[in-house]
Amino acid sequence: MKKSTFSSLTKYLFIFFTLFFYENVIAQYQQTPQSRSPFWENVQFGGGLGLSFGSGYTEISVAPSAIYNVNPYLATGLGLQGSYVSSKNYYDSGIYGASILTFINPIPQIQFSINLNESYVNNHYESYYGQSGFTDQFWNTALFLGAGYRTGNVTVGLAYNVLYDENDNVYGDALMPFVRAYF
Repeated sequence: MKKSTFSSLTKYLFIFFTLFFYENVIAQYQQTPQSRSPFWENVQFGGGLGLSFGSGYTEISVAPSAIYNVNPYLATGLGLQGSYVSSKNYYDSGIYGASILTFINPIPQIQFSINLNESYVNNHYESYYGQSGFTDQFWNTALFLGAGYRTGNVTVGLAYNVLYDENDNVYGDALMPFVRAYF
């Protein structure tokens, strides 16, 4: 790199960072507090994390989501999910998807939920009994209806997948316990 090119690049970077930090310093000294939009005051972020290990078995899942509290009785939102499952010498699976969420709170301690989930599933099975391995890729739709006990920002409960099919190779059972937290 030529010295003049390096010098010019350094000068431009110096100007950029000076202006960037100058704006941040000025913003910190503003006297009028910025008010939040009423929309964002009703938004909560949360979701779930999962980690499971066993003898030759690993499962990792991440499911962030955001909900909008329409009123004290109803919230709706969107979620993402990603999970990886591996059973040594048998299979591994990657599942990625999105959810539409609805929470109904008839009283503060009880929460009913509707979770429509669309996922892309990529299962890879290892070879066994002399057969070669294969990959199975498909879309899966799940509709979970749930009920839970709610205390503060946390809900613990049980959901039932009304679209469950044991041949889908996605969920091990139609019933799924859950713990949800939103802040």
